[in-house]
Amino acid sequence: MLFVSRLLRGPQPEAKLTVPEGQRAEQIYAAADTALHLAKGSTAKAARTAHLKLPDEAKGNPEGYLFPATYPIREETTPASLLAYMVDTANQRLADDRIASYRTVVIASIVQAEADRPSDMGKVARVIDNRLARNMPLQMDSTLNYALGRSTLNTSHADTRLDSPYNTYKRAGLPPTPIDSPGADALKAAGAPPKGDWLYFVTVKPGDTRFTADYQEHLQNVREFNKRQKDGDGTGQAQGG
Repeated sequence: MLFVSRLLRGPQPEAKLTVPEGQRAEQIYAAADTALHLAKGSTAKAARTAHLKLPDEAKGNPEGYLFPATYPIREETTPASLLAYMVDTANQRLADDRIASYRTVVIASIVQAEADRPSDMGKVARVIDNRLARNMPLQMDSTLNYALGRSTLNTSHADTRLDSPYNTYKRAGLPPTPIDSPGADALKAAGAPPKGDWLYFVTVKPGDTRFTADYQEHLQNVREFNKRQKDGDGTGQAQGG
């Protein structure tokens, strides 16, 4: 009777799971649980035992390698097979773009979180490279937000004292893992950033990100950002300072 019922209903649309650029692994796990009609935590549990094709530096953590794309959900799809599909897709895209470094994926994940728009991604990547070359702390709110499991533009001085390897205000260098799933634009930007001496940037308002190597100029831009925040136009983003 079940077979007859399916015939009467006709072909059913294929279920899909779309992973947006910039989502964190925990968000993707939750979406996969929903798409697969599984109990909360099922995909996160599978990620720990799925033997995914990850670089050694990842230590089994697929953060950054769950590539943003739309994936089919079939009757035979399991959390492990879905995660493997995402990681295999990431590895293929990285190979196509000749990106072999885990470090580049970590940088790309920060670029994905920090850049206001794709056209700014190359400059954000250059700021990160320039700061690392000068042994300057990255001071990126996105890495701190990752440690705190949140997304916000409002970072307090107390937040910056958090004892975490993802606190790039307190710890030098890159965080130990990616902080989200970077898309193709962020990966390309991190792999080949443009030349430039920028050390600071502020997204004063959408579409208006200002990059500079001059700290005093940066402070002036930050003051404009803060004024907009105070006036209720809380759409900017102050970073890299």
